[in-house]
Amino acid sequence: MKLATYKDGSRDGQLVVVSRDLSTAHYATGIASKLQQVLDDWNFLAPQLEDLYTTLNQGKARHAFAFDPERCMAPLPRAYQWADGSAYLNHVELVRAARASEVPSSFYTDPLMYQGGSDDFLGPCDPVVCANEAFGIDFEAEIAVITGDVPMQTNADEAIESVRLIMLANDVSLRNLIPNELAKGFGFFQSKPATAFSPVAVTPDELGDAWQGGRVHLTLQSTWNGRKVGMCEAGPEMTFHFGQLIAHICKTRNVRAGSIVGSGTVSNKSEEVKGKKTWPKGYSCIAEKRAIETILDGQPSTEFMKFGDTIRIEMKGKDGESLFGAIEQEIVPLAS
Repeated sequence: MKLATYKDGSRDGQLVVVSRDLSTAHYATGIASKLQQVLDDWNFLAPQLEDLYTTLNQGKARHAFAFDPERCMAPLPRAYQWADGSAYLNHVELVRAARASEVPSSFYTDPLMYQGGSDDFLGPCDPVVCANEAFGIDFEAEIAVITGDVPMQTNADEAIESVRLIMLANDVSLRNLIPNELAKGFGFFQSKPATAFSPVAVTPDELGDAWQGGRVHLTLQSTWNGRKVGMCEAGPEMTFHFGQLIAHICKTRNVRAGSIVGSGTVSNKSEEVKGKKTWPKGYSCIAEKRAIETILDGQPSTEFMKFGDTIRIEMKGKDGESLFGAIEQEIVPLAS
């Protein structure tokens, strides 16, 4: 099934069930008003929502209405936890290579992860507000999952079963703030503003055989200022699957229902064409494009995002139809 949260003036919005083709929706009020309620009582409430989803897809829901992504908050407007991994090691390798730094061997066995702010997510069409262009504004196209409860020390294979919903993310980064923060040895903070998520979150069964082994085997599309810059394959090159990422979190603590776990920037390896490296799948963040330019030309030439820039992030199924709806955002200055 597909779920979204409509804006209603409150912090947590109103839960709606969305049809498979994203054309219609229906308030879930008679079952649950908020997504967190469903996550807290999944075994009881999810089947009821599934019944409504089936009725909606059959065109028999009496109070259905046209689905409007612009009315959406993040599917889970605020969460108990937002933990973002760096599951695509090619991205790490590129960034490190651009500054002539080796990737530590531990990175290939122990996932990188940071804990971001989860109290103020953005809806899919909300603007990215930034106080200063000089901060180095960058998009990051990712996949994210929402979990149920996961006990401490759950292994990776069992952790996959805790995935309740899957969605897309734009994990915005302020690149020029990152070096000074990392130099303090305490990780990201100011360099990671509010994250945006796709209009809908979907249950794994909606992906069919594209959901395998804790990975989404589909193409993630990134379109910057109307130009498609990324067509990255999300499945094969994901070094750590979502089960491993969740298991990493619960090594020393319980993970509670409503936790969101991100994949990190989706990234694909280069190919050799006539003896030269090329990246035919493009990129899912500007930092990676700049790293590629540095490797090839000795310095980056692509600038970070400016006020007025737009970013669109979307994933389509094998039938060519949008699965999660699109994240469509504009970069805007903070109002004075």
